[in-house]
Amino acid sequence: MAAQSMGRHRDAAVTILAVLAVVAGVLEVVDVLRYLGLLPTGEIFGLEFYGVNWLGAILSAVVAVIWFSVARQLWNLDPQGWMFIVIIAILNLVFLLAAVLGKSTLQAVSLSVLVNVAVLVLALLPSTKAAFGRS
Repeated sequence: MAAQSMGRHRDAAVTILAVLAVVAGVLEVVDVLRYLGLLPTGEIFGLEFYGVNWLGAILSAVVAVIWFSVARQLWNLDPQGWMFIVIIAILNLVFLLAAVLGKSTLQAVSLSVLVNVAVLVLALLPSTKAAFGRS
């Protein structure tokens, strides 16, 4: 609220970034449920398998909390949220490039590349940067 009283406002790009962070958090919660064996983890020959992986569940829960925190920061126009989303998008693109240079195909990572490029473009729009007090 304080950020909006200083003349900054949340535009459509900021709203989309916040929604994407919430979606990422929800996807991590789904992973937690999979790791806890509450959702199927895979299918082999038409049979669904359940398994429990406590470490995976804990780590996914931590990542979900981080994404929900980032969504709050973005919604509240906290510059730390903007910085986090920019750094994560760049790191993801580097890791995806490494995956393609390894054994992954461009087709296998194309959706992730598109999402991270879109996040980076939205974050670096002049109006988005201005909303977070960046020039």
